Amino acid sequence: MARYTGPSWKLSRRLGISLSGTGKELEKRPYAPGQHGPNQRKKLSEYGLQLQEKQKLRHMFGVNERQFRNTFDAASKMQGKHGENFMVLLESRLDNIVYRAGLARTRRQARQLVNHGHILVDGSRLDIPSYRVKLGQTITLREKSRNLDVVKEAVETNNFVPDYLTFDAEKLEATFTRLPERSELPAEINEALIVEFYSR
Repeated sequence: MARYTGPSWKLSRRLGISLSGTGKELEKRPYAPGQHGPNQRKKLSEYGLQLQEKQKLRHMFGVNERQFRNTFDAASKMQGKHGENFMVLLESRLDNIVYRAGLARTRRQARQLVNHGHILVDGSRLDIPSYRVKLGQTITLREKSRNLDVVKEAVETNNFVPDYLTFDAEKLEATFTRLPERSELPAEINEALIVEFYSR
């Protein structure tokens, strides 16, 4: 199944969370899309809750089902809690690190910067959004890409960089210093439900 490229605001309203991270999608209409959206009172089954939680996380990171499942399987081979390891692996994707560092306003924008070859990892150009950034690696922009309007705008509006990254605004350079803790990962996700979904 291909990656979702449809309207992201409609999807955000369907899942009940802001997939872009800006919160704008739910400001005006914080209910499901469609004719009966405001009046829906559908009680989800246990399976429905698990599926919804999986879809929330999958669409949040813009990953297709096969990649998502492969990452989940890779997390099972690590020591520690399966669900937390899974979220840490997603969080250490290159497109997500670019987004977290504030070089892009949304993960979709970060993915595009990586795809178009604007991003360097340890000085080498890398255009694979799913690349897993290793501890100590440095992410920066190509010299030609430093004056992009989208990057300037993102850096100006960004006022938060997580503690597991160090960011130099002058050099537009971020370093992945340590693995994120659970408290630094998306609070609206219940990873236990995703583990249950795949353990059926």
